Amino acid sequence: MSTLSKASPRASSSEMSTSLGDAGALTRRYLGEVPIYVISLTLMSFCIGLLMTYGVSPSLGGALVNSQLFLMFVLILLCYDSTVQIVRHRPKSPISFLRERYFAKPLWRAIAAGLPLIGIAILVLPFFSKMKSAIPLFQDYVWDQAFIDWDRALFFGNDPWQVLQPVLGFPIVTAFLALLYHLWFLLLYPGVLFFVFARIDSRVRRQFFLTYVLSWLLIGGLMATLLASVGPCFVGPMLGNSTFDAQMAYLYAANEEVPIMVLSVQEMLLERYTNADSGLGSGITAMPSMHCAIAFLYWIAVRRVSSKWGAFFGVFFFITWISSVHLAYHYAVDGLVSLLAVAAIWWASQRIIAAWDRFLEARAQATLRTNTVPAE
Repeated sequence: MSTLSKASPRASSSEMSTSLGDAGALTRRYLGEVPIYVISLTLMSFCIGLLMTYGVSPSLGGALVNSQLFLMFVLILLCYDSTVQIVRHRPKSPISFLRERYFAKPLWRAIAAGLPLIGIAILVLPFFSKMKSAIPLFQDYVWDQAFIDWDRALFFGNDPWQVLQPVLGFPIVTAFLALLYHLWFLLLYPGVLFFVFARIDSRVRRQFFLTYVLSWLLIGGLMATLLASVGPCFVGPMLGNSTFDAQMAYLYAANEEVPIMVLSVQEMLLERYTNADSGLGSGITAMPSMHCAIAFLYWIAVRRVSSKWGAFFGVFFFITWISSVHLAYHYAVDGLVSLLAVAAIWWASQRIIAAWDRFLEARAQATLRTNTVPAE
């Protein structure tokens, strides 16, 4: 995390002042993020109202669990940072050194500056799970065969997993990809904390967060409902489609040699679906792939902070995409649609943020002219 902060060549002067003693910096940051607050809360409120018309009531249980996860990662990062700083500076009094570092006034101002975005990040994931679990209320899972056909059209009559199998179809490789697929989880917590608190260009920060929230709500909510599908690992038990029985047989056979982490998660998701559980991490949907969507978002955002880390996330996105197919979570077209949707939302978010900045600048100029008009 600190590496990315140091690597940022584009931090604006106004962003730097947020972590300093400027009394107006906090207000400026909050004002700059207003589009994120308004759009996020408006869409969530609309969807909550829609769910309630179907008898689905919102609950705070998922948000509480999510806030605990964020707190856990904050503590982990603090332990890591404190260890690095003590080793680097070797202070005579480590306790006094850490007290000064973590309880100084500028730090608390920086924490306060990030709280609204953290609050939205805490709400959006359990909200997404609630929406995903409610898909059957609005739409039957009718798209799987179409996506199977689309995949075969792209891969010359073959299912994509069969094309990948000669390269990836080894238990140790599958187990490694399953591990990486689960490490994607870190993007939702340490990754989000980086974009909240790192000293980067505020335009990149705001564009990332607006795209992040809209991706969960529009891609993971609206598009997932309109294109309701369950994915290769679930078409058998849920829809009676045997197309991917051979792929699942390979995964379970590989699991006998090396533990394949995704299998227990897939079984858990199926059980929660059967029990109509709508808690954090529940719900089944394949198209579009949120794993691919968020990984792609990190690539296009992080490369504006650091070219080196941007390349890393580009590779991570590609591995996530092929893993989603190899591990039977997704069709190949799920990742393709996610990529296109995130690119469109990123483009729209850039223009929304730019328009809001022009509005704030015009208002500031008008206020300045008003205050500098000489009295008659």
